[in-house]
Amino acid sequence: MTTETTPTTNIFGIRAIIEAIESGSSINKIYLQKGLRGELFYELNKLIKTNNLTTSMVPVEKLDRLSKNSNHQGAVAQISPVEFYDLEELIEKTVESDKIPLFLLLDQVSDVRNFGAIIRTAECSGVNGIIIQKNGSAPVNAETIKTSAGAAFKIPICKVDHIKDALFLLQASDIKTVAATEKTEDSVYDIDFKQPIAIIMGSEHRGVNPSILKMVDYKAKLPLLGEIASLNVSVACGVLLYEAVRQRIVVGS
Repeated sequence: MTTETTPTTNIFGIRAIIEAIESGSSINKIYLQKGLRGELFYELNKLIKTNNLTTSMVPVEKLDRLSKNSNHQGAVAQISPVEFYDLEELIEKTVESDKIPLFLLLDQVSDVRNFGAIIRTAECSGVNGIIIQKNGSAPVNAETIKTSAGAAFKIPICKVDHIKDALFLLQASDIKTVAATEKTEDSVYDIDFKQPIAIIMGSEHRGVNPSILKMVDYKAKLPLLGEIASLNVSVACGVLLYEAVRQRIVVGS
């Protein structure tokens, strides 16, 4: 269940962050002071590695700004304003419903504005859930929520250790996977989106990871008739999602 809280909350202090992790809070990112040492820090670092949390080593000045000059002890964590869904449960619930499953996987889309725009389009086009990777993905923070026009509170978002984990679960539930990539001769308009399907969009700079491309059922590219070699990822995502909507509307009419 998502919780309609607003902007990302910052918590600071090593002990407070340790307790937040141990309580299961959804943490976007932990900022640590460069050169931090000590027994409590090592305890925190162990939890960070165990839970595969994203961290960034920063100068003390940044921590001062994030904590508004409070006693941060060299550590500040950003708590996500939404709760993340369990992917296995969401797939099961979706498959059991009377709707044709439509999922969206983001392979390390890292820009928060792109992420927010994608969330908004996904909600408008009836996507059952968005799947992101714990590391390397844009956080669900205040800017993401603003760009999504609040859609981040209305659509399930799942975090996985690796996109491959999600692909295995989806394919095991007979949900076909299609990756948006220029490394194919197949057009997006050749894909049957009327079947249970999950669309994979790649990062802004690299696209879909080659190891992911080897696993998917289909690859699809968008026709580009101008001189620019690619579309913005949020725009490309919208094209694919609304091709799925178009096909499904035609079937349902």
